[in-house]
Amino acid sequence: MKELGYYNGRIGELSEMTVPMNDRASWFGDGVYDAELVRNYVIFALDEHVDRFFRSASMLKIEIPMTKDELKALLNDLVKKMDTGDLFLYYQVTRGDGPRAHVFPEGKANLWVTLVPKKLNPEIQAVKLITAEDTRFFHCNIKTLNLIPSVMASQKAKEAGAYECVLYRPGERVTECAHSNVSILKDGVLFTAPTDNLILPGISRARLIRACKRLGIPVREEPFTLDALRNADEIIVTSSSNICVRGREVDDAPAGMKDEARFTAIHRALVDEYMAETTPA
Repeated sequence: MKELGYYNGRIGELSEMTVPMNDRASWFGDGVYDAELVRNYVIFALDEHVDRFFRSASMLKIEIPMTKDELKALLNDLVKKMDTGDLFLYYQVTRGDGPRAHVFPEGKANLWVTLVPKKLNPEIQAVKLITAEDTRFFHCNIKTLNLIPSVMASQKAKEAGAYECVLYRPGERVTECAHSNVSILKDGVLFTAPTDNLILPGISRARLIRACKRLGIPVREEPFTLDALRNADEIIVTSSSNICVRGREVDDAPAGMKDEARFTAIHRALVDEYMAETTPA
C-alpha cells in the first residue's frame, strides 16, 4: 500500500477513507495527536512518542481505546502493510462521536492513523526563519489538534520563503516554532526553553539535550529572547519530521552559522542515533 489510512479498525488507501461528520474532530478539533518517522519498517522513538500521546490524552480526559502495548502493536502491524519502509507515521485520537455539544459524550475515543512515504534528509540544512507573536493558548504542552495559530504562522513562513516561523510571547520570550522546537548555541552552551505550558516537550528536543550532554556541551533549560536568538552562535530547529536543522537567517538578517564544529557534532550525533535505532537487528 502506498498511503494508508486507519479509522477504528477500518483500513484502506488514505484517499478513500472517510470519517463520520459527528466525530468531535469536525466540531471542535477535540483530540490529540503524535507523529514520527519510520525507516526500514522500524518506527523511530516509538516508546517516547506513545508515552507523550497518552500523556496528552490524559490531560484532556480522553480515553484511548487500547493500551500502550496494543497501540504499539497496531502501529507496527500497519507499517508492515506499506510498500516502502521509509515513512511518516501520524496518529490521533478524538473524543468520540456525538451531536454537537460542548460537554463530553460518553465512550472511548476514535483512533485515526495515517502513513505516507517520507525519507529523512541526513545532510545539514541551513534555513531561513521568520518571527511572529505567539498568539496560542496556554496549554502548548498538550499536543492538541487545535492548531489554527500554527497553521497561520506556517503560512506566513511559506509566503516569506522561510522554513519556519519562530514564535515569541510578550517580553519577546522565544517559545518554539509553528511546528518545531528551537534552541540556540551561545559561547559553547545550549539554551533551550523550559518544558512549561508554553512549549511542546519535543522528542527531538529531548534527544538534542541528551546529545549535547554526551558531547560535553553544557545545557541550560531557561527562557531566551528574540535578541538572544538573533545574536546566537547557532540556531537549532528540531522536530520529529526533520530531526536537526540549522538556522542561517532571521527576519531577512543573517543569524547563527558561527559555531560550525559544535553544530556539526550535534547534527552527526542525532542522525547517527536515528540511523542506529532504525536499522533492523
